[in-house]
Amino acid sequence: MYHTILLAIDGSDASLRALDHALGIATLAHARLHAVYIVHPWRVSEYAGYYDPGDLCKVLREDAKVALEAARTAMARHGVRGTTEIVETQSASDDIASCLQRCAELHEAALVVMGTHGRHGVARAVLGSVAEQFLRMSTCPVLLVRSGANLGDRSASASVSSTPG
Repeated sequence: MYHTILLAIDGSDASLRALDHALGIATLAHARLHAVYIVHPWRVSEYAGYYDPGDLCKVLREDAKVALEAARTAMARHGVRGTTEIVETQSASDDIASCLQRCAELHEAALVVMGTHGRHGVARAVLGSVAEQFLRMSTCPVLLVRSGANLGDRSASASVSSTPG
């Protein structure tokens, strides 16, 4: 059923939890896992103090390499076939969700797995929700895995959408 699983990873607790779920599904389905880190230097981030876009991209790419190396190590440890990729948004008007959708189409993903921080209120209004935006545009099933910081007992919480729209 799931021949190719696309994992959106950003090094956060939520994306590492999503990695665990993606590995489990890939193992059961004998699927290939493709982990992607989207670099979007124009978004608000903890690196907002960088004024040189070139320096900011360099720091973001280094973060991507660290997160993807962790994914590669986990894939090898679980015996899951997989690849990793750093993808950059095309411009300031591009966004992470659209970039991820293009990647899902390019790799013919049967499932996309991603973490969500579960923000609400002002934080969600200001920072937005990449997961929600992606869920609205996805053409394949999406598994959202919540961050452990938003769960009282630290157990994984996931929701699945199997229909686009």
